Amino acid sequence: MEKRFGLVLVAGLALAGCAGGHTATGPDGINDPYEGFNRHVHGFNKGVDRVLFKARPGHPRTVDNGFTRAVSNAGSNLSLPGKVVNSLLQGRPEPAIKNTFRFAINSTIGLAGLFDPAGKDFALPEQDTDFGETLAVWGMGEGAYVEMPFFGPSTGRDAVGRVVDIAMNPVGQVLEGADATAASATRVAGHVADRKRFGGMIESVLYDSADSYAQSRLLYLQMRRHQLAGKENDDAQAWDPYEDPNAQ
Repeated sequence: MEKRFGLVLVAGLALAGCAGGHTATGPDGINDPYEGFNRHVHGFNKGVDRVLFKARPGHPRTVDNGFTRAVSNAGSNLSLPGKVVNSLLQGRPEPAIKNTFRFAINSTIGLAGLFDPAGKDFALPEQDTDFGETLAVWGMGEGAYVEMPFFGPSTGRDAVGRVVDIAMNPVGQVLEGADATAASATRVAGHVADRKRFGGMIESVLYDSADSYAQSRLLYLQMRRHQLAGKENDDAQAWDPYEDPNAQ
């Protein structure tokens, strides 16, 4: 366990170079100095998606039914302990408490997270966060845009965050053997279910766009910057693509 944690941490530190320091941003608000390499990774990711998930002609792109929602719920439930840790690291006890109660309720009444009574009956929706947000709260800049194999669009800061989230996941630290394997498989299955549930939107970007790389990059940065607005230092505020640069 300690050896695995060490290897993941080393990978995270290697990625940290992408997020450190102030980096140049173009007039479009995008900092993508590795675009050539990123496009190769995007092509790889798109090829994997095409083989595994792309809807065949005549089949619906989106599959949102009881089964996919249940699998998605179970995977999401297992991510809650990590979100609790991140909220505490950010100095935000309220979302940490809410996610703790949500995890307890859905893990028991919700049958290991397959159902969501916490959200439906107890008004406890998931309080989403991650270590990338923790780094933003601590003042780390966004860094350059990167596309990660399998994980997709990211930034230097969020890439580090993904690695640390994997390493410090409390579920992975507590469980061992077959239980740990089952938990990991459930989280992967949850991501697969999410891909099917939001397939229409994802495939519209990947297969209907004139430039799926540029479209994915723009949508990710808009979403992430909006999500983190006000949580970063002054040098990394959210970018509004419709803002008049000459406005005072």
